[in-house]
Amino acid sequence: MAATVAKDMVIGDMLQIDPGIAAILMASGMHCVGCPSAQGETLEEAAIVHGLDSGELVDTVNAYLAKK
Repeated sequence: MAATVAKDMVIGDMLQIDPGIAAILMASGMHCVGCPSAQGETLEEAAIVHGLDSGELVDTVNAYLAKK
């Protein structure tokens, strides 16, 4: 069974599941994925700051993980 992410997951934890998630987040507009504060933020918190829909990000990341 493939790993999945949720909007309440910390970005740093998501990147430990699969570092390729960083490319998805960066492509969506989260260019600070590697900064220290982003490592402690949840996906939902970061999405709010960047004006993004956390549900869409979760769907995109989970689709990526399902293909692995």
